[in-house]
Amino acid sequence: MFERLSESLSTAFRNLSGRGRISESNVREAMAEVRTALLEADVNLEVVDRFCEDCVQDALGKEVTQSLQPGQEMVGIVHQRLVALMGPVDSRITLVEPGPTIVMMCGLQGSGKTTTCGKLAAWFKKRGQSVMVAAADLQRPAAVEQLQIVIEGVAADATGPGRVAFYGEPDKCAEYGKAIGVAVGVCQRALAAARQGKFDILILDTAGRLHVNDELMKELESVDRALQPHNILLVVDAMTGQDAVLSAKAFHARMKVDGIVLTKFDSDTRGGAALSVKSVTGAPVKFVGTGEKFDALEEFHPERVAGRILGMGDVVSLVERAQQEVNEEEANEAAEKLAKGQFTLDDFLKQMKMIRRMGPMKQLLGMLPGVGGMLKDVNIDENQVDRMEAIILSMTRRERQKVGIIDRSRQKRIAAGSGAKVEDVSRMVKQFEMMQKMTQQMAGMGSAGKMKAMKDMARVAPGAGGGMPGFLSRGSTTTESPKARFKQRGKKR
Repeated sequence: MFERLSESLSTAFRNLSGRGRISESNVREAMAEVRTALLEADVNLEVVDRFCEDCVQDALGKEVTQSLQPGQEMVGIVHQRLVALMGPVDSRITLVEPGPTIVMMCGLQGSGKTTTCGKLAAWFKKRGQSVMVAAADLQRPAAVEQLQIVIEGVAADATGPGRVAFYGEPDKCAEYGKAIGVAVGVCQRALAAARQGKFDILILDTAGRLHVNDELMKELESVDRALQPHNILLVVDAMTGQDAVLSAKAFHARMKVDGIVLTKFDSDTRGGAALSVKSVTGAPVKFVGTGEKFDALEEFHPERVAGRILGMGDVVSLVERAQQEVNEEEANEAAEKLAKGQFTLDDFLKQMKMIRRMGPMKQLLGMLPGVGGMLKDVNIDENQVDRMEAIILSMTRRERQKVGIIDRSRQKRIAAGSGAKVEDVSRMVKQFEMMQKMTQQMAGMGSAGKMKAMKDMARVAPGAGGGMPGFLSRGSTTTESPKARFKQRGKKR
């Protein structure tokens, strides 16, 4: 998300370079380009005009800080305004004592509401709270069964000390539409079950429609009146752009929404919904969905998103992901082995898997300052670790411990077992041997020598750019699986 917007803003700020002072003429010239970029990103027109004018007023006549260039000064101004536009940070969920706290989820059909219910349940579970999730969507076919599968998956996940349970009445689906208040009755009985089970939180997965209509809103208002939920969260699909903002505005006008959850935030969308929805509705964005897994729900931080948009990176989020996914004890053990030159292919594969758990590689690299723009035309093959794993696991235990014994005949056997080419295996072995030698040399070096050796090591590490074919390229990726390649070569034989 935001790649095109980031590129357009970078061009606008570069045009200010070399100016000694920020004047009204050059600021308005730059903001005209910013305005175009925001409109192309599908940001609401009124929001864009107000945002640009606020930036101009902030910048007018401002002297350039001695250590900065005008473009950099303008980046700071726009960053502050972006944070104000999307913020403040408000990911709090109002909890009541005694429980259960009622969280009502609403949104259009297809927005990812049911999946988000599961993610939110996992979020609470991780924090030690007990959660019951009720299926109040009786209209959509198999909605009750779908939610049950999702919640049972969350309950079975070992992550988090809390407990999660499902409540549903699939037999009531037949009555839906024939009698008034069927969904309300399900919600009321779910609340009674949550109280009896002493759950801290009750999440209601209500019905959605393909568009906002009076029938949908009346049903949601009935649930609201009957149960008086403590939190009403609106689930919005970030890929629908201004349609998402307009539907959010309609929901908020009738329901007084407490917060918004943006789904598909990791998708290749223009980002207009994320930049517009808070300003248009007045309701804060509390969470964003960043993937399909149960733990792919993050608190929304406007300053971090603004940093990504302006190419400043998001190192804080990167560190937080690392803290969640990387085992510190294993990382220290690997560092010690690396320093002693005892690092094996088993250790290497373990570290790569650990990094992959943090998320897609391109997404992680995009969080580093200044790197996002460089990755625009670079396609990173996310199956890289799978292919390396196939090669490494096709080796014997002794070969993984001592790669030096892998001769040509062994390479052929390993290639046949992994579906890779012999050249791929050979290149990976050579690169790993070079990396091992460099780590041994680093042990006796000074800090400057270590820095140079680390750069060299990053360049030759297995799977780095220029490593195994198809892992990293500009404009294209190799996505053929090892199994498919192995079958194809079998046919040629």
